Amino acid sequence: MEEKKLYRSEENAILAGVCGGIAEYFNVDPTFVRGIWILGTLITFFTGIIFYIILIFIIPVREQL
Repeated sequence: MEEKKLYRSEENAILAGVCGGIAEYFNVDPTFVRGIWILGTLITFFTGIIFYIILIFIIPVREQL
């Protein structure tokens, strides 16, 4: 069985592919993840933006074969 890993998405990327990668990992619509991310960012007074920038550097891009 193949191990499931989190990668930034190149197909579903708008900024850096973080939300698209999370959506692919959980097999949900990327628009749903982006909407939840934006809502959470507004509720937490924009700390989601800092977290997003950190995730850009932590989550790797999937290497193409």
